[in-house]
Amino acid sequence: MSFYLGIDLGTSYFKAGIYDAGGRQYGLGREAVPKVISGNRCELPIEQFWNAIGKSIRLALADARISPAEVTALSYSSQANSFVLLDKSGCPLTPLILWPDRRAGDDCEPQKRLSTRSDFLEKTGIGVTPDGEWMLAKLDWFQKNEPHTWSRTAFVMSISDYLVYSLTGLAAGDTSTASMSCLLDVGKGKWWPEALDIMNIRKDMLSKPLPAGTKVGTLTEQGAERTGLSASTMLYLGCLDHHAVAIGAGILKGRRISESTGTVLAAVGYREGYAPRKGIITSPGPDNGSYFCLAFDSNGATAVEWYQKNYAPKKTISQLEKEACQIPAGCDGLTALPRSDTYPGLEGFRNVRPEHTPAHFLRAIFESTAKSLVQLVDALDPDRQVTEMIPSGGGARNPLWLQIKADMLNRAYIPQPTGELATKGAAMICHDKQEIKQQTQI
Repeated sequence: MSFYLGIDLGTSYFKAGIYDAGGRQYGLGREAVPKVISGNRCELPIEQFWNAIGKSIRLALADARISPAEVTALSYSSQANSFVLLDKSGCPLTPLILWPDRRAGDDCEPQKRLSTRSDFLEKTGIGVTPDGEWMLAKLDWFQKNEPHTWSRTAFVMSISDYLVYSLTGLAAGDTSTASMSCLLDVGKGKWWPEALDIMNIRKDMLSKPLPAGTKVGTLTEQGAERTGLSASTMLYLGCLDHHAVAIGAGILKGRRISESTGTVLAAVGYREGYAPRKGIITSPGPDNGSYFCLAFDSNGATAVEWYQKNYAPKKTISQLEKEACQIPAGCDGLTALPRSDTYPGLEGFRNVRPEHTPAHFLRAIFESTAKSLVQLVDALDPDRQVTEMIPSGGGARNPLWLQIKADMLNRAYIPQPTGELATKGAAMICHDKQEIKQQTQI
């Protein structure tokens, strides 16, 4: 029997899921990402990157009770705008610089010059304004603040590019993740020369962009050692994490939108034909002429943990959720502003009264996030052609939260057997690309 491995390169956890040809999950491994946060920097040491990946895979194999030789192929889902600089020998010059890193600030002149071009949306499919968390701002920072490091840089690789390169020896990356760099001409599936010139980046510094599902090759001996897999295991290019969730959710086969409530709130639809829009990020899909449409908002699940930790530490989140089920819609007048955790104290809430309990505050956060999701879904599906929502992320395990979203969206929510849709989507990419067929448009 053949098994397929999907690796989710998440921000908080690396996850490895093992699936059969029908998409049934056999094993799952999770390992916290040991980020190093100092001031406005957020980095992942290379050694810790491999330790976390290796451990998650070992846990998945043990959970599935299979040998490494039974894993036929692997692929990945990737976070965006996390990268590493390498020298001409392919050795890392930096740790992995993760997307939450804010060392560059929001005042990157070359990035602003690029994103304000009249053809920026049409070329890149990016309908939002990139800020200091995007890769380009930090590449400009290295050019200006660490010229010695930049002068030795021969390759700029996203976190997933680096995974592929290290496991197979080939500098290839998927167009799905590459589209988030602002450097890809999405319509052509090639690097955009004008953008490279503005950002002072040579084309030969970047991995070759290829469609998700492209067969790269088997693992090298070093790749097999790093992962604990067999050298005969085949690697396929994956895609952006939100896109992998969409594949795992099956939105390519029905009138569906996938939504993920995690560190950020995201919703993804799928369509034929390239039609970039403001407020939406349009990226290449796994089939020619198909595209993912992504809308996201920072009003995610972070406020839930923040509130419990600071204002209800004697109760678990699960206990608070059960109590919140008894709170009526509208929270007896209490409302939470988007990203209520970013305000001093409880200033992110309105109409606070003494009778409001922690359960009121938790439900208010749920309702705030649901309102943000409504805006994202309306942007993706203004004509209400989509009838079903597929949840993933931490919020997918919360029945109350799902019901609040379903009520506000007035659409059916279809929970999935596994909440780890990113690993499932990645595994299905390397199982059989022909299974990934779109049958609807948004």
